[in-house]
Amino acid sequence: MNTMLLHHFFDQTAARWPDQVALVCGEQRHTYSQLRVRVDRLATFLQQRGIQRGDRVALFMDNTVELVVGIFAALQVGAVFMPISPLTKQAKLVYLLKDSGASALLTQPSLAPVHQPALAQSPQVHTVWHAGLPDDSPPSAQPWAEPDLIDQDLASIIYTSGTTGEPKGVMLSHRNMVSAAQSVNSYLGLMPDDVILCALPLAFNYGLYQVLMGFMVGATVVLERSFAFPVRAIEIMAREGATVFPGVPTMLSALANLQSTIGQHDLSRLRLITNAGAALPEARIHQVCALFPQAQLLSMYGLTECKRVTYLPHEQLALRPNSVGRGMPNQELWLIDESGHRLPHGSTGELVIRGSHVMRGYWGKPAETAQRLKPGPLPGEMVLHSGDVFRTDAEGYLYFVSRQDDIIKSRGEKVSPREVENALYALPGVLEAAVVGVPDELLGQAVKAFIVLQPEASLTAQTVVKHCLAHLESFMAPKHVEFVTSLPTTDTGKIRKAELN
Repeated sequence: MNTMLLHHFFDQTAARWPDQVALVCGEQRHTYSQLRVRVDRLATFLQQRGIQRGDRVALFMDNTVELVVGIFAALQVGAVFMPISPLTKQAKLVYLLKDSGASALLTQPSLAPVHQPALAQSPQVHTVWHAGLPDDSPPSAQPWAEPDLIDQDLASIIYTSGTTGEPKGVMLSHRNMVSAAQSVNSYLGLMPDDVILCALPLAFNYGLYQVLMGFMVGATVVLERSFAFPVRAIEIMAREGATVFPGVPTMLSALANLQSTIGQHDLSRLRLITNAGAALPEARIHQVCALFPQAQLLSMYGLTECKRVTYLPHEQLALRPNSVGRGMPNQELWLIDESGHRLPHGSTGELVIRGSHVMRGYWGKPAETAQRLKPGPLPGEMVLHSGDVFRTDAEGYLYFVSRQDDIIKSRGEKVSPREVENALYALPGVLEAAVVGVPDELLGQAVKAFIVLQPEASLTAQTVVKHCLAHLESFMAPKHVEFVTSLPTTDTGKIRKAELN
């Protein structure tokens, strides 16, 4: 069979470098051959329990070895793996299990208070496997049998974080995910001797692809459950000799405040830092580059519906620090106006993406799918309308403006929250900032800024507004400023603006 499926890369790596350390999780260290044994054992169990091609297998676990084993075991038997954040509450878990029609749930005993009542309301789930319980997957003389699959078969359903409306299951085929992983790897340049510190949740694609891409090349992935304790993460980076650190703005902000701690550890092997999830403010970029002068920082933009779209090479940071770059290999992108017409460089419009990494659609939601997947340049093909507004410079570099729904209309003018936030981050003392529009009888919408101050910093609303008036057009300056101790975020570190008002 010549078809290259997502799990075949793990198969090849395990055969080529069986003794290479694949996964480090706490005190556990597993080589590729050791993982291979565990994956085969769980795959046999799933197949004996009737899990077959196309069945959905939900994985409700922390970032653990068992989660990684579960992903590849599900793929081996032709199932569709569905990672679910361990922070998910009972009502949402019920929704996800029912919406997907999941046949199996792979979970852990510590999450029983959530999954047990959810399972009572999800009768279609006929197989449950608990990580750490030895009698769940007994050894069998009958090995698992690989089903007939093609690259158009689904590999995964990843649910969006649901910041607006109910979560939607993004359907990703083997071809979608292989294409995305290969394209991203082509510019990251991951190698077998790389050590990737992943403190991102594997329930979301940014974290998930650290494992997929690392295993594709034979690298070592150091898996952390979270980034709740940044000092611990720094210690682990030094101990394991981490060479790659993927982060989001909230994580990189936490590192920026630990300059003295970082200076006490040997992080000289760190060669690559990536940022996605949201644009990194210019002030934070300078801090990160100063903290890790030997490492390259790549700003990237992506969305669950196609994994990754753009990246900005490190050498471009000084020239265009607020840009998320241009398109990655093996895709095409462009901007359109409200009428759907393509726009030239130097314009502002909605981003459209064309490529083999674009999702198949939203599970069970044809109307929502039709809003995002629309006819492309070639007959019969569909392209992804991102719902995100960007502007381009004369050379085609992209600058995020806003989600279409987040644009603030004040005094008859359109205000980009991102532009105001960039100005706020340039003000000394600002640790985090978020800008939203709030109802206003006179203005239609007024600009409101929520600000988290750095420790021991002291600012007033008047100082903030005065700073913005000096750097922005007057209609963009906040009318309201509220200082808060923290900003609400999703499990992936994105700010939940819907909760700010």
